[in-house]
Amino acid sequence: MTRIITITITIPLPDRKLQPNNPPGSKHGRIAKSVAAKKYRELTMIRTLEAGGAMRRWHHAECKATFYFDTNRRRDFRNFEYALKPAYDGLVDAGLILDDNSKVLSHKPTVFAYDKANPRVVLEIERIDAADIPVEPGAQGVLFG
Repeated sequence: MTRIITITITIPLPDRKLQPNNPPGSKHGRIAKSVAAKKYRELTMIRTLEAGGAMRRWHHAECKATFYFDTNRRRDFRNFEYALKPAYDGLVDAGLILDDNSKVLSHKPTVFAYDKANPRVVLEIERIDAADIPVEPGAQGVLFG
């Protein structure tokens, strides 16, 4: 039986500058987007360290992102998932996961919820042991390289 380890991190909603439908149209816009990404990445790293995720270096993990908005309207999942890229980089910077590529970090479906008083993003990162990963019959090679 495998012990399930989950770390929960709460961060603010990503800045609009990080969404793909808000492209920077000038040098100033690109700088502003870069600054916003760096701040979000650093904040996620700090919150990960506070949650006890320092230097675990998980080889494989699964992440569920739940967005809580202050209004209950329709939104585009992909735009907000894209805006979390700096947050996933922050998980790597904190040492929780080896990398944020698809071999190390997989994603559960994104959830949108309503909380007028406290808009935020909750990331639930669950460690997955190599023994828990299904292997195709006849597959060869190393699971994590």
